[in-house]
Amino acid sequence: MYSPTIQKLIDLFSKFPTIGPRTAARFVFYLMHKPKEEIEELIISVSDLKKNIKICPLCLNPYEGEAELCSICSDSRRDRSLLCIVGNETDLTAIEKTKKYQGLYFILGGTVSRLKKADIEKLKIKELEKRIKSGQEIKEIILALNPTAEGEATTLYLERLLRPLNKKITRLGRGLPLGGELEYADEETLSSALESRR
Repeated sequence: MYSPTIQKLIDLFSKFPTIGPRTAARFVFYLMHKPKEEIEELIISVSDLKKNIKICPLCLNPYEGEAELCSICSDSRRDRSLLCIVGNETDLTAIEKTKKYQGLYFILGGTVSRLKKADIEKLKIKELEKRIKSGQEIKEIILALNPTAEGEATTLYLERLLRPLNKKITRLGRGLPLGGELEYADEETLSSALESRR
């Protein structure tokens, strides 16, 4: 139906999370009507993303700069006895906005609905185990995953996996609606959930 060039771009945009073919087509037609300079700026920005952004070896958070660690992991004022496990970067940002948590993080890379080997392998489980075992000062692990079916399944899996490490394991407390997502929760609700973790 569309020309090969348009269809290829629709297919590429359709690979983005939560973007279906219809929305992808809207993106393509929106871009077609933009001036050449704006398109070139977009192309340069996407290219810079791959060139300038590094992944922190401790928490897996993307950052920019010459430092070996991101600004959170390199901040000596952070409480190194606390490790908060989140599903993705936007969840970390949501918790940071509360200004109530001063520990460190680990980005798991998502959640899984089924505890099948292929699904679990998509998560950064090996990196997480290495992070916890190398962080002797870690006393409490906070499982801050979305209160969805996938988040709950992943939380239960992590509780079983991490129990032998003899660390205190807590979850976010009440305040987050079942089926909700951390990145959409307001700062007060997230603050309450952090303070009432169990």
